[in-house]
Amino acid sequence: MSTEPSNEDLQALADQVNEAFAEADVTDAVDTANQAAQDASDAAQDAADAAQEAVEAGQVTAQELQVKLDETTDQLARAHADLYNLQQEYNAYVRRSREQAASHREAGAQQVTEALIPVLDEIELARQHGDLVGSFEAVGSKIENILKDKFSLTRFGQAGDVFDPNLHEALMAVDSAEVTEPTVNLVIQPGYMLGERVVRHARVQVANPA
Repeated sequence: MSTEPSNEDLQALADQVNEAFAEADVTDAVDTANQAAQDASDAAQDAADAAQEAVEAGQVTAQELQVKLDETTDQLARAHADLYNLQQEYNAYVRRSREQAASHREAGAQQVTEALIPVLDEIELARQHGDLVGSFEAVGSKIENILKDKFSLTRFGQAGDVFDPNLHEALMAVDSAEVTEPTVNLVIQPGYMLGERVVRHARVQVANPA
């Protein structure tokens, strides 16, 4: 039984990642840290106000006030530092989640397209022989368009292309006085690219300068 992921499987995976991201404990931790920082800031302000009132009432000396203010300032700085560190961890988590989701989608897309390449070969072969007609033509074109639009899958390889080992796999070679550089003389099997990545090299016959 085939285990190739469908487009729905890929979307479900992305939804699960997004849901996990939305519900992650780290989100609650950031909210808690934000509240703690705000509480510390409020407490510092309250302490400063109370200290000022105490000084004015003659209950504490200026030196005692400075000590208390230094302690409160230190606590506030620590709270802000903790919040900053937690936000950095949160941002890193978000970045990893997005990268992992994109990686899963890309890997799934490659598996789907590679599984369907033999079908595309049959469609192209039928087209070349004039057999792609009627409902077969409609279905074949629909499959090609879906793979192109949803996965950016494109076919390449034409006679006359300059031979490129990054794109072409030479199965045969002939000498020719009509070319000045290695050139694709015959496409035996087209190649396919998923975005900018080659998923199958075009298999060709190469004409070399005589």
